Amino acid sequence: MEKLLFGISGHPIGDGSTKFTYKSAITYLKNIGLDAMELPFVRSVNVTEKNKDEILQSKIENNFYLSAHGSYFINLNADEDEKQEKSLERIINGAEALSKVQGRSLIFHPGFYLKDSKEETFNTIKENLMKLPYFGVDYRLETTGKGTQFGSLEENVQICKEVKTCKLCIDFSHVHARNNGSIKGYDDFIGMLEYVKNELGEEAITDLHVHLSGINYSVKGEKNHLPFQESDFKYEDCMRAFKDFGVKGCIICESPLLEKDALLIKEIYEKS
Repeated sequence: MEKLLFGISGHPIGDGSTKFTYKSAITYLKNIGLDAMELPFVRSVNVTEKNKDEILQSKIENNFYLSAHGSYFINLNADEDEKQEKSLERIINGAEALSKVQGRSLIFHPGFYLKDSKEETFNTIKENLMKLPYFGVDYRLETTGKGTQFGSLEENVQICKEVKTCKLCIDFSHVHARNNGSIKGYDDFIGMLEYVKNELGEEAITDLHVHLSGINYSVKGEKNHLPFQESDFKYEDCMRAFKDFGVKGCIICESPLLEKDALLIKEIYEKS
């Protein structure tokens, strides 16, 4: 991509009195200086035959970036084959819907270890991901915030090396929480970016999808998202590292303050 875009997950907050549709949300976000939105397919796919044309029109008119977060009910390592098949179906349904509005990336958590070893889980999830048809939408594996979930940065990078339709979604806040506050500052962000570039090449850095927020966590990992300024997440160091390393792609803000915090980190990035 040509630059680093900034956006939010789901509908904006606005003034608190406006009820947004996807069409009006895109226009509003563009007008305040943001470039992207992640559609929440987490409980149902809400791009339909009824609204897809107006979403697409607004996307094109505003030169806007759309992604979507796939279903929460995905486990490609489920014990039952039927549940694995249902998970694949949910991913496919999300990708098909996103393609109708010219969205770029479908983000999802691939699964859980359950009683399996990490190696067994990796192989099962990889085999299932290789079954996915390609609709022109990238399947983005999100780094997860708890140790019980498959999806460390290293696991997702290895999957992306072996399954060509898959790319990364790095949730740096999840990485921080998963490892009980492991990101201490600028050098840690640079180290992760160097690792990704060395393993996946320059393209992974110039077409990177990122989730960011403040985060509350314990030794067991992620608890909940927080505003940046109420968390120990080093968002200013993160923006400086992205600028210095030449990261391009899209940052989706998942803070409870949504567009306010998205504009905060955009301003910090531009001043870095």
